[in-house]
Amino acid sequence: MNQTLFIKDIMSRPVTIAKSAVITEALDRMLDQEIDPLVVTNNGTVVGTVSRRSIAEAIGSKRSANVSPNQIHVANVVEEEFTSAYGDETLDVVVPLLQTYKLVVVLDGDHRPIGQVTRGDLLKVMRPAGSVDQVMEKVAVVSPDERVVHLRRRMLDDGANRYVVANGAELLGMVTETDVARSMAAFREDVADRFQDHRIRNLIVSDIMSTPLISVPPEMQVADLVETMLQRKISGVPVVDNGHVLGAVSRQSLVQAL
Repeated sequence: MNQTLFIKDIMSRPVTIAKSAVITEALDRMLDQEIDPLVVTNNGTVVGTVSRRSIAEAIGSKRSANVSPNQIHVANVVEEEFTSAYGDETLDVVVPLLQTYKLVVVLDGDHRPIGQVTRGDLLKVMRPAGSVDQVMEKVAVVSPDERVVHLRRRMLDDGANRYVVANGAELLGMVTETDVARSMAAFREDVADRFQDHRIRNLIVSDIMSTPLISVPPEMQVADLVETMLQRKISGVPVVDNGHVLGAVSRQSLVQAL
């Protein structure tokens, strides 16, 4: 008989940030802890989450053009809609939640955060069967010469968080919302105010993309891919066959297949 697993059996320590903190502190914590989003608290109570995407959007907006990221607070970018569960509930409760949300906040009886469950936490104990081509999702391709400000807008419009970078038939790398957020924050901090707008608008994808491109073949077994993604802390990989991008597998697409 299979053992019944509860949320408390797989939850990890909650990674939180105060509502009063600045967004650079939030971004640093995300990168250091390799987690997205962070749980936002105010006097110990969960008030929402903050994501790399919301930070990138704030830093890249015209309203923030003359404002250092060190002066923008988490309260200005907090996403108040979040989902939660209790530790003594079974895992079947979090599967549909993680098909929509990146993270489930685990609360105690007093509604205080005691843990969190991410898609990665769930995939450690539940994995789809079959081959990679059965769980892949669509992925778009961008040119290495595309401006980052245009890419940021495209990410928001498409609801996408990663693109394959290609120069014709040559696959060069991957660019994600993390790359965009990190690069914009660095520019706001390091470049003099009067030059920021010009420099950011001339930043192109090849300046911030991750290389080399890590890809997998469509016939690879999902179980093997999940193991690789968890070990290497990769959130998504493109599926490539004979140099052609067929799609991508992300933690979201894997959870959708459960």
